[in-house]
Amino acid sequence: MLLPGEHFEPLSRECSVIVSEHHRFNTDTILLAQFSMPRKGEICADFGTGCGTIPLIWCARSSPKRVYAVELQEDACGMARRSVEQNGWEERITVVCGDITSLPKTKSVPHGLDQIACNPPYKPMGTGVRNPHEGKSIARHEVACSFAEIAASAAALLRWGGRFCFCLRPERLCDAMVTLRSAGLEPKRLRFVQQRAGKAPFLFLMQANRGGKPGLQTEPVLLVENSNGGFSSEMMEIYGDYGEGHK
Repeated sequence: MLLPGEHFEPLSRECSVIVSEHHRFNTDTILLAQFSMPRKGEICADFGTGCGTIPLIWCARSSPKRVYAVELQEDACGMARRSVEQNGWEERITVVCGDITSLPKTKSVPHGLDQIACNPPYKPMGTGVRNPHEGKSIARHEVACSFAEIAASAAALLRWGGRFCFCLRPERLCDAMVTLRSAGLEPKRLRFVQQRAGKAPFLFLMQANRGGKPGLQTEPVLLVENSNGGFSSEMMEIYGDYGEGHK
């Protein structure tokens, strides 16, 4: 089940995911999974799923009918498939190895999805220092596809009123909203994340609906830490029993 350099990381008492040095998850992943938690019986997709953390959290905490975990890198797909098998969710999670930009032209992911989530690369091409490892570079920089291409694919695969949820750094907020509207996705929910009170946000979470009417709801800021430097009560609630070992 495990290859050299891999280990199981628990997401809850009943669910674990296989991670490695090059394919793992972080706090942003957990926050997006909770922000985009699907409703019972929905058919969803996670674009750029990596090792499959978000689909696993969805199935551990909610009851989606089917989740399509889309990932370009074959080694990450193999890890995600083995994690799905380990948790016994082959009937609920389908791992799709493919390019996000080509999904609307293929039948690997159905049209008319209720929701799509994506933790996209945070850095546009030409900015920052690229990681020499291909997997980390794809995850951090828009090497394989741009946010505009991700939004276009999401709009093509969502049903009317379907939700696209993602996270990005605050400096990309304005460009992201322009891109979403150009793709036919209307921003509806926005939440900033701060490390602690008095610090500038380091992340935002957003939901955009296909064909939605204008009107953006800004939710209260999420604080990762409390005044003592530990996890805030809301972060502990979001982490669930996974957080018990990460206080």
